[in-house]
Amino acid sequence: MASSLAVAGISAGYGAVRVLDDVSLSVAQGETVVLLGTNGNGKSTLMKCVMGIVRPRAGSITAEIDGEHHQLVGRSTEEIVGLGIAFVPEGRRLFPRLSVTENLLLGAFRHAARGAIEHNLEFCFATFPRLKERRRQLAGSMSGGEQQMLALARALMSSPRMLLIDEPSVGLAPVLVRRTIDKIKELKEGYQLTVLMAEQNFTQAVRIADRGYVIVHGRIAFEGGSAEELSNNELIRRFYLGF
Repeated sequence: MASSLAVAGISAGYGAVRVLDDVSLSVAQGETVVLLGTNGNGKSTLMKCVMGIVRPRAGSITAEIDGEHHQLVGRSTEEIVGLGIAFVPEGRRLFPRLSVTENLLLGAFRHAARGAIEHNLEFCFATFPRLKERRRQLAGSMSGGEQQMLALARALMSSPRMLLIDEPSVGLAPVLVRRTIDKIKELKEGYQLTVLMAEQNFTQAVRIADRGYVIVHGRIAFEGGSAEELSNNELIRRFYLGF
């Protein structure tokens, strides 16, 4: 049940605007790797490249699933999800006029997940009891924290092997940010996932990270081999910790 990701020499952008320049990183089986960077430095674009939403101008993205290597560049988003890679986008991107349960069921369209719908629903409701309480409520009428729970749960409905999460802290109060990050760790361990998380809240992200990267102006500026290395890096101290 191994799953890993290797990004090598990725350059990408929008029209004439280059956003990523020769970006390389890796996520090994069972790791939680964080991609740290302030707004506008390319975190979301890299996530979209992995998911086939943005096509890179150069480089390769390889996912290993159960011993098989899959080149993701050139594949559609549907094909990538079909391999077992789930994505929680920035801003959650829920269907506001559908209920909690309906949003969750839409996450189970992956063929491999259809036979596990009941099991996955039970797992999601056990992990997020608030969603079970509000399973008939329209997603658009929920609080920001509840919507983030729903976005995470919807991704889990696809029975993923690898989870990409883009800016889970955006729009949440500090106490909810901590709870959300804790839930990501719980889900990773309970579901035995490999996780790549893009986040600008260094203090919270590093609590669950095995290691991470700092991206500045579309390039990897630092690779930390552990959470401790990230915390002690001068770049991190200057841009994230204020000293």
